[in-house]
Amino acid sequence: MFLGDRNILTAPVYFFRTAPMPCPYLNNRVERRLVADLGKSVTQAHYDQLAIAGFRRSQNLVYRPACPGCQACVPVRLRVQDFRLSRSQRRIMRANAHLHGEAVPAVASWEQYRLFTAYQAGRHLGGEMSFMTYEDYRDMVEVSPIDTWLVEYRDPEQKLLAVMLADRQSDGLSAVYSFYNPAAPRHGLGTFMILDAVNRTRQAGLDYLYLGYWIKGSQKMAYKTRFTPLEGLGSNGWESLDPDNPAVSNCGTDRPAPTMFANPGLYP
Repeated sequence: MFLGDRNILTAPVYFFRTAPMPCPYLNNRVERRLVADLGKSVTQAHYDQLAIAGFRRSQNLVYRPACPGCQACVPVRLRVQDFRLSRSQRRIMRANAHLHGEAVPAVASWEQYRLFTAYQAGRHLGGEMSFMTYEDYRDMVEVSPIDTWLVEYRDPEQKLLAVMLADRQSDGLSAVYSFYNPAAPRHGLGTFMILDAVNRTRQAGLDYLYLGYWIKGSQKMAYKTRFTPLEGLGSNGWESLDPDNPAVSNCGTDRPAPTMFANPGLYP
């Protein structure tokens, strides 16, 4: 039975656990996820509550780690109003000042897909996403029950160099996925897109940029700690995160979903 505000959240959300699989980030660990299908009846308000509770979106699904005996994954978000550029980030902004970022509807194109496949081949060859077809990519971009859009970054010759897929939430923006030309000059395009997202979040009058999960010891996640002040979701809610002492991690504990979201008996 759904226990949310009936005047706002009118449809139930049911959760399920995925089967155990090898963790893609930490050796000799097992990954399980708590997953819900948002479907077509779920509102933006549903998603906002789930995002604040540490869930991430992929198409119509939301998920968060639920790995037995492991609490390594920490949902993180950046307080954009308090963020200040570091010296190296200022250099990255100057190096990419010639790029124009335009927010466009979440509609896939072959131009984007060619860039996406080049990025996967150059940075994540052999990874799960490197096998995505155009139809898979189109679903990633276009299948969303909430306010989702793309930002395309082009040079003065209108060549597409980078793309970010983003969701809008009640309190911030969520950086869902980003990719760029791996053969472009090494001007920190990944960092530049996050910095641009910070500016867009501020301009929208929102407080947070959600950056997904952070794992101490994972090199793939290390870049997120270069953006401060960072908050992590722990047992006391969202708190300031010290990457050298991440005491706020409670994501990934082997416990039921919050009862405000689901009947605890509906997932194995």
